[in-house]
Amino acid sequence: MRNAAMILGVIAGLIGMIVGFFGYGRVELIEHIGEIEGILQQPDNPGLVQAVSIFAPLLAIAGGAMAHARALVGGALLLISAAGMYYAFGFNVFTMFPVAFAAVAGLLGLAAGKPDEPKAHF
Repeated sequence: MRNAAMILGVIAGLIGMIVGFFGYGRVELIEHIGEIEGILQQPDNPGLVQAVSIFAPLLAIAGGAMAHARALVGGALLLISAAGMYYAFGFNVFTMFPVAFAAVAGLLGLAAGKPDEPKAHF
């Protein structure tokens, strides 16, 4: 389960980066050229969209990378990433795979069979 969480988390982060590039770019484009009624409209909270565009894929990749050694922390990061992408971008044809992959990877990380061994952090 840890390996599946790791692979799904990294894939979710990579696909989420593509969604994030377009989300961030859309906000910047609308800020630069202005809104076009019926075609381009600024989201309600553009700062949130830009922040989630950067941090949600980062959390997914970090959570996926951590899932093998620290499954609980990695799973929590993956679930936070999935929730952030869902909140900022919604669930549509472009976000269904990164949101679903991050959510499944987070659940797999949390449900990993053996608990983490206590290790020194330094």
